[in-house]
Amino acid sequence: MTITSTLRAPANSARRATISDVSEALGLTKSTVSKALNDYPDISERTRNRVRRMAQKLGYRPLATAQAIRTGRVRAIGFIIEMSEHDAHRPFMAEFLAGMSRSASAKGWTLTVAASSNPEETLEMIARLRSQSKADGFIIPRTCLDDNRIATLRRLYIPYVMFGRTDSAAGGAWYDVAGEDAMKSAVRRLYALGHRRIGFVNGGSQYYYSHLRRAGYLDGLEHVGLPQDPDLMADECLSEKDGRAAAARMLSLPRPPTGFVFALDRAALGLYPLAADLGLRMGHDLSVISYDGVPEGATVTPPLSTYAVDIGRAGERLGALLIRHIRGEETTNLRELEQATFLDRGSAGAPALTSDQLATTLRNRIPELTSTYGRNPE
Repeated sequence: MTITSTLRAPANSARRATISDVSEALGLTKSTVSKALNDYPDISERTRNRVRRMAQKLGYRPLATAQAIRTGRVRAIGFIIEMSEHDAHRPFMAEFLAGMSRSASAKGWTLTVAASSNPEETLEMIARLRSQSKADGFIIPRTCLDDNRIATLRRLYIPYVMFGRTDSAAGGAWYDVAGEDAMKSAVRRLYALGHRRIGFVNGGSQYYYSHLRRAGYLDGLEHVGLPQDPDLMADECLSEKDGRAAAARMLSLPRPPTGFVFALDRAALGLYPLAADLGLRMGHDLSVISYDGVPEGATVTPPLSTYAVDIGRAGERLGALLIRHIRGEETTNLRELEQATFLDRGSAGAPALTSDQLATTLRNRIPELTSTYGRNPE
């Protein structure tokens, strides 16, 4: 499935406006107007803005076919939704797509969106959309440690921008939010509240963000002087069920954590029903700080304290960076790292019980819960 969003000229135009109309209205040469509309670096930002405003006022839109012949571009950025991904249908995707579309529209480009059912089909879709001249480059979400999408794009010399980073020496263009800084800050916050046993529940190990967030958690432990404990760490937790299972296992330890740091909000939401089953109050007997800022986090009691990501802005920045890359800008100039915004909503507070006291409280409840929720998949 492929969907292309486009901008249309005003319906009431008596005739199609031309580049000559724009140049005459502004007293500029057609060459200057053309360069301004195509964001040539030798045209000032002030002139580019003047030309864009006049082009919009007159309803001028370059003919896509003629422009493609002249520049070799179709002025379209591509994005493929992999339906097997754990959050392909989540509300954040609509915000992300809207952000990319706004960014493309601001430059007179379009956004081509396609869906694939698995990673292999994604690779085929990349090659097909490019060969059919439906996209000049692609935005790649959620980079992996071993990412075949990136390898394919490099092999085919197709421009791309990653939502996330990679440890590849080749680098590339990317936009990311510093999840590792958020995890470190979460540990520090919980420590400042009085927690001395802090569990960490991570996402899928194939994703590069998980590597970064684990490193941030470990940096946080080192910063506050707490030792690393493998029993207080879990991976492969992408759902509420995964989060419940990981937390149940940690709470069954002889010295359970009183505070948790989750790499994903969705997994963190699994801690709430577990706490209720154990007769524990969130933000009092157990504390949690997570990452993402998904809407569901605001609906639980108390609302989930989290490091929120502005996903609409992420889409906008990725779209803008990709267009610059397609136009030939060096990738070393196309890397942006921003910080998440902490939302302190009440799920993290001073511990009412020490780890030993919590273990005593849970002694008769954990065996049944562990068998109910299962052990964390590792």
